[in-house]
This record gives sequence, C-alpha cells and structure tokens, in this order.
Amino acid sequence: MPKSYKLYKLIILYMLNKVDFPLTNSQISEFILDEGYTTYFKLQQAISELIDSGFIREESTHSRTFYHLTEEGAETIHFFRNDISPAIQEDIDTFLKAKQYELKNEVSVKSDFYKNSNMEYSVRCQVIEHGSPLIDLTVTAPTEAEAETIANNWNKKNQEIYAKIMADLL
Repeated sequence: MPKSYKLYKLIILYMLNKVDFPLTNSQISEFILDEGYTTYFKLQQAISELIDSGFIREESTHSRTFYHLTEEGAETIHFFRNDISPAIQEDIDTFLKAKQYELKNEVSVKSDFYKNSNMEYSVRCQVIEHGSPLIDLTVTAPTEAEAETIANNWNKKNQEIYAKIMADLL
C-alpha cells in the first residue's frame, strides 16, 4: 500500500477517534479535501478499504452515510497515531473543535424511509443524543416522493417539530 493511503486512512481513524459520534462522508471529505491532502476518489478508496478491513463501520440512509469507529479501528489508531505528523493532528483537532457543535448536530438528526407491508412508505425520523433517541417518530406516506419530502423536511425542521410535540404533550 502506498504510504499516502496509509496516511489518509490514519487521518480518518484519528478523526473518528476524536469524536463521540459518527461522522458523515461529507464531513470527513470537507476536512481532507479542503486541506488538500488528497483527491475525492482516493479518499473514497481509503474509506472503502477501512470498511473492508473492519476498522470502520458504515451506516447508510437514503441520503447520507455515517461512519463509526470499530474497536479494531480504535486499536489501530492507538498504535499508529504517531505516524500522523503533529501538524496534521493539530489541523484535525482545530477543525473538530471549531465545528464540533455543527458536526454533532448534523449527525444527531436522522431520517430514512422504506416500503412497508401495506405497499406504502414508512418514514423514520429521529434525533439521537448520547447514543439514545431523544425522539423516534415513524409516519406513513402513500408515495416515495412524499416519503422523501417528509425525510428532507425532518432534517430541516426537526427542532421546531420536536418543540411543538413536547409543548403539546406537556
């Protein structure tokens, strides 16, 4: 394996090790591509190899992919952490610190849909906090287009929907 691919993989593992929530493909890409470490295609290859080797776990919805660090990945970054230069580690730490709230908020809101046994679509809308659902709502939509609209609107309006539900319930 070229030495640069090893570095890309270690950067991804380091990033996932520094946060207590999964990161999306776009969040990882934002850092690595904006810093100019590699190209999009090389990054995707590195992610794919990390998944294949069991160092990260992939969780996909209809619109996003989340990456979780596995135990094997955590052990690997522990042993090879010093193969990432202190400057790169500092860049990652700065990025994560500056964007922590934004990154965490983005991955704590989840929505997905699937065709159910009634040949309609079930749309699951969640807000996850500390690994547990703060709200977990499933609604039915008659068409795929409506299910997608509900899922997209949940991602945009979840805070006001949650606040309204809680106000009405309490």
